[in-house]
Parts: sequence; C-alpha cells; structure tokens
Amino acid sequence: MKTTRTKTYISVLAGLAAAFSMTALGSIDARAADKAAIEVVTHAGAGGGTDVNSRMMMIRARRALKQDMVVVNKRGGGGAAAMNYFKSRPADGNTIMTFTVGHAITMGKGKTALKVEDMVPIARGTNDPQILMVNCKKSKYKTPEEFVAGMKNGDKLKFGGTATGTIDHLTVFLWAKRLGVPMPTYIPFKGGGELATQLVAGSVDVGTLNLSEAAAPVEAGDICPLVILAEQGMAPIPKAKTAKSLGVDLVLSTTRGFVTHAGVSEERRAELEKGLMTAMKHSLYQAYLVNSGLDETSPQPSGPWGNQIKSMVSEFGPALKEMGLVK
Repeated sequence: MKTTRTKTYISVLAGLAAAFSMTALGSIDARAADKAAIEVVTHAGAGGGTDVNSRMMMIRARRALKQDMVVVNKRGGGGAAAMNYFKSRPADGNTIMTFTVGHAITMGKGKTALKVEDMVPIARGTNDPQILMVNCKKSKYKTPEEFVAGMKNGDKLKFGGTATGTIDHLTVFLWAKRLGVPMPTYIPFKGGGELATQLVAGSVDVGTLNLSEAAAPVEAGDICPLVILAEQGMAPIPKAKTAKSLGVDLVLSTTRGFVTHAGVSEERRAELEKGLMTAMKHSLYQAYLVNSGLDETSPQPSGPWGNQIKSMVSEFGPALKEMGLVK
C-alpha cells in the first residue's frame, strides 16, 4: 500500500518508461541499426507491475546493449501464455522473458510446457520479501520469538493473504510445515491493500505481506512486521528478524527477473547480463526501486537469480500437491 505521492511518482516513471520504449532507433547508437530488436516478453498488460518493471529496465539497457528493445505482452494462464510464447521463439539471444514468482507457481502446477532447463538466468530486477506481520495493538506477540513459540505451542491463528494458490498461500503452508505444525486457517483477500486494512481491523491474526504493501500502517504503528522470509534483515523494520535467524530455513519473496533461452551462447548471455545489470544500477532504475518500497539489493546477477528460480520451482511443485491444488 503506497502513498498517493509514491503512486504518482511511479505513474510518472511508468509513463516515462513507455515513452522511451516507443522511441525510434535514432535515439540509440547508430551501430544498432543492423541488429534485430530484443523482445522482452511479459505476462502483464500495459501498465501492470511486471510491464512497468520491464520498461524501466529497458530505458538504459537498450543503450548499454546498443540494441532496440520492445515489450511483447502475452496475458493469460498465470504467465503460461507468456512462457509458451517464449518457448516458441528462436534461441538467438534476442528474446528475454520477465520471469516472476507467478511463473514459478504456474510451472509448479504443470500449466506450461516450459521447463527450468529451457531457460538460463540473466539478472534479477526486483525482490520484495514475504513478511509475517501482526496487529501491533491487538496481537499478544510482541517479538518474533514469541510468535514462533506461540505457533509451536499450538496457538490457533488466522492468517490472511491473497488468493488461493498464490505466493501468500504457499508462504503460510511452507511456514507451518517448517515449524512442524498443521496448516493454519487461511483467509484470502483481493489484494495486499485490503489485507493490510483487515489486519488493522482485527479480521486476521497474521498478515502475509510485502513491506511495500503495508508501508503506511507500519509507519503509523498499526502493523508490526515480525518475521522476514529473506536472507537478511531490512533497514526500515529493524525489530523484525529473518526466519533463518529464528532457526526456520525459509526464504520467499515476490520477485521479478529476466531469463533467455538455454540454447543461447554463453558469450551472448553474458553480454545481456552485463547490459541489464548496468541499466539497473543507473539512478533512474534505482529511483524506481526506492519509490516502489524496494532497495538496491533487488538487482542481482545471474548466479543468485538462477539459484532463486530453481529454489522456487522445486519448492512450489511439491507444496502445491500437498496442499491439494495440483493432482
């Protein structure tokens, strides 16, 4: 849940990104004229979060690569349409796909012909850790340790998240499994903003949220983040602790990054990685991150990003089956 000022700023950035994306080759180095444009395949419609993220990356990446870039929006099937289109494209290094946590879930459900081995990672673009939050005034849990102990001791809690089968639903299931307790009651809401509101109202005991979704009530002292499902803590919420520091090996996030085909030469893949990482270190992309509630740790090179993709897909498939969401 972002402030009006932040939303306005992001809207301006999105408009700027769209404008740059429609710029003719004349604005790029003349040496790009004999190169085919790079297709950047997304599953979101124009103006959606993944679409905007792709366009923000492209503003400087097209310059770094000296090659034009165009967005190809393929909506449908939780990313399946985009993945199937990507799979059909030649492995010539001129197609990039924006891969998200939603794609990993769709792969885990077996709803696409694309496999992890069909892709190679380029770079991660955004990373918004899953955070378990409580109502500061109504919850009996004042520390992360009290929360973990309460669950292990059998406290019956109502968790809130987004729709069934999403990263939020998977987060609650995997959190409970890691603690060795039954799956808690899970109540789905339409989005993070509604969930944050209902957590403040006391409709649920625990909210599975990203910091960007709950920034305002966290700043107001209405919602208290307790457990961050990330490798490291987060400066804006110093009292929250990582699951790993509490003895729970679980790292999950809402994330977006970029991949190309497995058949692309390593030289070309490395060239794409260098171009995208250069673009995402630029002040314009960094401003987009800050005003999205993220920070400079979001962009990561191919190594960590590739490991994250493999971890998500391998974790989600079995979990979805155990949850009864995949036959």
